[in-house]
Amino acid sequence: MNGAATLVKTLLASGVEVCFANPGTSEMHFVAALDSHPEMRCILCLFEGGATGAADGYFRMKGDVAATLLHLAPGFGNGFANLHNARKAQSGVVNIMGDHASYHLRYEAPLKGDTEGISRAISHWTRTSADAASVA
Repeated sequence: MNGAATLVKTLLASGVEVCFANPGTSEMHFVAALDSHPEMRCILCLFEGGATGAADGYFRMKGDVAATLLHLAPGFGNGFANLHNARKAQSGVVNIMGDHASYHLRYEAPLKGDTEGISRAISHWTRTSADAASVA
């Protein structure tokens, strides 16, 4: 089992059954894991702001925690305003943000960003997993 499958199983075991997703190429393993677990409803969103707003609204209307899947730090940034509002409202939202492969980070790719820093600004808890074993 890879880290993506472990993360989906952990989310499901924690009661998270919906993920509002705006994935990029670095999140494809997670998308495949979502696809192989039909009990996790994945809703594709065309913009990160749509995904984050939907996750916040889902919690406010239903009372159930929702996940988001966002592409790198810029994708998280695109959903930042809604995540700020969700934090202020104490909405239950779990944000999953992909990152470049570790061996690409040294090349300073255009979409590289401080994923932990941007997350910490509005998240209750932030964690980066460097390998599959540390996901669960």
